[in-house]
Amino acid sequence: MKTNTLWRSVLMALLVMLAGCGHRPTAEPVKTGHAASAAATQNDQSARTTPAPSTRPLQETVPRAANDTTLPSPPRLPPPPYVQRRATPPSPPAPPPMVAAPLAAGKRMGPAMPTMASIIMPPNQPLPGDINTENYTHRDANPVRLVSEHPVSTFSIDVDTGAYTNVRRMLNAGRLPPADAVRAEEFINYFDYHYAPPANRAQPFSVITELAPAPWNAQRQLLLVGIQGYRVPKAQIPAANLVFLIDTSGSMNEPDKLPLLKASLKQLVRELRKQDRVAIVTYAGSAGVALPSTAGDQHATIDAAIDSLGAGGSTNGGAGIELAYAQAGQGFIKDGVNRVILCTDGDFNVGTVDEEALKTTIEDHRKSGVALTTLGFGEGNYNDAMAVMLADVGNGSHHYIDNLAEGRRVLVDEMSATLLTIARDVKIQLEFNPAQVQEYRLIGYEKRLLKREDFNNDQVDAGEIGAGANVTAIYEITPAGSAGARIDPLRYGGRAEPQGHGNELGFLRLRYKLPGQSASRLIEQPIAAQAEAEASERLRWAAAVAAFADALRGGKYLDGYGYRQIAQLANGARGQDADGYRAGFVQLVKLAEGLATPAPANPETFLR
Repeated sequence: MKTNTLWRSVLMALLVMLAGCGHRPTAEPVKTGHAASAAATQNDQSARTTPAPSTRPLQETVPRAANDTTLPSPPRLPPPPYVQRRATPPSPPAPPPMVAAPLAAGKRMGPAMPTMASIIMPPNQPLPGDINTENYTHRDANPVRLVSEHPVSTFSIDVDTGAYTNVRRMLNAGRLPPADAVRAEEFINYFDYHYAPPANRAQPFSVITELAPAPWNAQRQLLLVGIQGYRVPKAQIPAANLVFLIDTSGSMNEPDKLPLLKASLKQLVRELRKQDRVAIVTYAGSAGVALPSTAGDQHATIDAAIDSLGAGGSTNGGAGIELAYAQAGQGFIKDGVNRVILCTDGDFNVGTVDEEALKTTIEDHRKSGVALTTLGFGEGNYNDAMAVMLADVGNGSHHYIDNLAEGRRVLVDEMSATLLTIARDVKIQLEFNPAQVQEYRLIGYEKRLLKREDFNNDQVDAGEIGAGANVTAIYEITPAGSAGARIDPLRYGGRAEPQGHGNELGFLRLRYKLPGQSASRLIEQPIAAQAEAEASERLRWAAAVAAFADALRGGKYLDGYGYRQIAQLANGARGQDADGYRAGFVQLVKLAEGLATPAPANPETFLR
């Protein structure tokens, strides 16, 4: 924008100069000899048809000798009556003022002066910050599956919440999110469903299931599968070795990036203990150590290092990751929490930027017992795809910080869930009974789908669950024989007959590893086919959140269930909401309704 303003100033200056150097009327030279006679004859003829002016001419024609070869002297204007004629020629007349005057018909003009309308001004060029380069991985929504063809569903758990808070940022800014920014499982898992924790720590989590009619179509049902990890008081969290890898490149020089990041980190500082260790590694064009590994109770030293952070330069994330893992290795705490926390807008533009190369690096360090969590910040160039990928590969979770309250929620209120892993490589497999279920659809978890054979393969990586965290998955199912089926039956296919266990909807299996162990453990339990007449408050809330995510992606599976109905469903299932997170969700649904373009009541009329 500054360049455009400079261009306009230069062009205006040129206009003024051109105006001063414009065409000036000059007196005709004195004619002599035959030329004078011809001019006199022409003047005599024109005098017969043109009335004489009321004033005397400004100059007189003086005859000259024919052999006079000297140049004629410039004509002189007659002096005013009160000024005597001087021997020296007068100063040239001042340039005419730039005043537009009406032209007489048939009047001939001198050279045309340039005007503002005739000058093509350079168009406004967008600044780098004006171009939205946010990056999201495209994934198609899970399709409806026929149990007769695909009786088994397998996926990894996921505790990320970044998609929900990132979309919240967009809606609060007055715009609907792109479909690829919406991940239903991260919307659902943002909220606490108050599942009962396990009775003891011999099994790190409890498993809960619930079956009830779907709110958008009573001929279908929703199956909820919930996992609740055991809770660990903050005082009992093992010593933590934390390395904050902070992006200080020029792209972080925005209020919702580095300043928000620094304020969020300060929320955590007061919670650190003497047995904890903290280091800060920064990266821009190159990487450096802003704070060597320091005891957690040195709050003033840690605060000073945070305050000293500033943004500038390019983004060499690959070099920063290597240095952060080196710091984590130096301060490694046996049987403690060892984690790198990457804080960035995800905009890697120099150094190692290839995703596969970064994945290989993180996978190698993951095996040494150092996990990686990512915290996303900012807008405009936010690389969600990169941040999510790094967290998944690093056995960590991804969160997006859209305000200081969210920074405190992630780093303080849910510190044990964010930092302390109680189970690794948690996988879920559900086999549906074809005698009870005709169709099913897993809502969300597109990025966590696994092959059927991956369930028993301990070499296949899966998601982690932290202390006190809960994970929720929802299936929409069509009971056998229901009129709500979406897929037509095969002409030559037959309905499966019960082969025993006829009162079971399906069979649930979970696999997980305890921290530090390489062999997985198995949990199995059947799911009863008897559905509740009415969904519980917990299931109604989860259904509202799942429907909201689907609506933001186009509402393909909602059978016309709109934002207003979703808000009503959620408002009736808010329950206890001490922190106001559920009330905030209802407001987001209303914002989305106001921003959405309503479909015309009669498409044919609308087209006309």
